Amino acid sequence: MCRSIHQLHNFEPPATTDEIHAAALQYVRKIAGSTRPSQANQEVFDQAVAAVTAATAALLDGLVTTAPPKDREVEAAKARARAEKRYAS
Repeated sequence: MCRSIHQLHNFEPPATTDEIHAAALQYVRKIAGSTRPSQANQEVFDQAVAAVTAATAALLDGLVTTAPPKDREVEAAKARARAEKRYAS
């Protein structure tokens, strides 16, 4: 899995369309094996990003949970603390 694709479910505020699109773009780039498709592949690449974006939005809209939503700032602080611990010299 791409390390730059992050969990989008159960956050307050909910994931934005830009975040969903960015995750879809990263996924398609990983599957395609390139960050920039050739001109010959641009259309199919864009169609794949749109399809993955739509599927991701439908998934997030359909998921239910009883867990309280996570706070983005708290989760970001936890991630920074983990990274600091991991990369401390």
